Amino acid sequence: MAQPVAKEIAEHGTRIFFYNNIRTNQVVYSLSRTLNNAASLAQLPYLGKKTVPARLRKDLWHPLCLVEFPRPSQGLLAFRRLREFRRLHETTYPLSLITRAKGQLLPKKERGKVLMDQKANSIADLAAVLRLQKEGWTEKHVQTKERQIEKVRMLKERGKKKYRRRDPQGPPEMGVEGVRVRWINLLDAEFAKKWPEEVIHDGLTRQRYTAALPLVEGDAEQKGGKGFPAALLDAGGKAGMEARA
Repeated sequence: MAQPVAKEIAEHGTRIFFYNNIRTNQVVYSLSRTLNNAASLAQLPYLGKKTVPARLRKDLWHPLCLVEFPRPSQGLLAFRRLREFRRLHETTYPLSLITRAKGQLLPKKERGKVLMDQKANSIADLAAVLRLQKEGWTEKHVQTKERQIEKVRMLKERGKKKYRRRDPQGPPEMGVEGVRVRWINLLDAEFAKKWPEEVIHDGLTRQRYTAALPLVEGDAEQKGGKGFPAALLDAGGKAGMEARA
């Protein structure tokens, strides 16, 4: 049993699963294929009565997309930034979003519905996060990390106990080479204005109540067209997204 556990730990962070509520368009992120009830509900802000469910219903939360990274450090950094962007949407939205044409605020129930709809924002955030990772670290961040590494090195030399086993590490590797986004509905990628050209867009199949799985060529024909046609996956899917970018 040690080998599967070790493999799971090694791959932690290489995949981010997006789940979407088909009624409210709320979105939660997960680093595992199965949703953790407590961790997922913690991502949903309280916006009024019945805006945060007591538990996740499998018939309402469906896979939206799957993002695959070549290195765990890239995925963990993207996951953290997605959560940060989500918090900005919850706290710094424009007032015009919840007002009517005459300047009156929407009723509380309608405001909750508007603010719960985060599907478009989440997809746009994903594209923005990938663009940031393509640009790499800023010079200020690199200098700060270098100072932290030097401090840890000095404390280790002085024999500080809590630093003896700590290995100073530099900033995690950046870039988007090898990043692949697999969509349940490839048209959802249109919510973002621009994607990095290196990012590959692909299709997904879906099993009921479970996270998305990579689509194997030929599955669409075998399942009566429920998946993506093979022609849309590699050639058409990737080329179409690069053209729109």
